[in-house]
Amino acid sequence: MKVYYNIHMIWFVMLILTLLSYSIGESNSSGTVAAIFLLITALTKGYFLINDFMELRDVSFLWRAIMFGWLWCVSLSLIGIYIFSV
Repeated sequence: MKVYYNIHMIWFVMLILTLLSYSIGESNSSGTVAAIFLLITALTKGYFLINDFMELRDVSFLWRAIMFGWLWCVSLSLIGIYIFSV
């Protein structure tokens, strides 16, 4: 059974996440909570981009592994940099 979704709703969620990230930056928020929220936002948006906008939802495992592996490598690198810089 194929699940249908609305690409416009995904775009709207990504827009809201972008505006929330912008508001955190403009309010000069800092600290661990802000960093975790921004990283989760980036991971969520990366997931939506890879699956829906790049249309890799129905491709072979290899392509998905490459793209999600890159996303997780960058994210884990940022986490490591944040942890060791504090």
